[in-house]
Amino acid sequence: MTTQKILVVDDEPFILRSLSFVLRKGDMDVLEARNGEEALELIRAHKPVLVFLDVMMPKMNGYDVVREVRADSGLDDVYLVLLTAKGQDADKAMGMDAGANDYLTKPFSPSRILEMAKAVVA
Repeated sequence: MTTQKILVVDDEPFILRSLSFVLRKGDMDVLEARNGEEALELIRAHKPVLVFLDVMMPKMNGYDVVREVRADSGLDDVYLVLLTAKGQDADKAMGMDAGANDYLTKPFSPSRILEMAKAVVA
């Protein structure tokens, strides 16, 4: 198992479990969070190399988490991928403007998630 951590953040339990399962099957070290505040705490505590982050969540949305991470120079190396059902160009632009590295729309391919994770962790 890789020592570099990947954080999966989603308030939908099925999506959280599915993403974590796929990544663990790919020999990744996975942390989980269920809302934006919990995500930010884990990012600051563990400095994961990669974060798959839902946009629409309770307590703090994904865009705000991205902005907070990007405002912290100690977290510059964290690769942030927003995951959302909102696939409009304006939504993607807002995510990228906030500082996300990538943006995937739901539903997404598990193989694409694993492929992205392996590329970032490598």
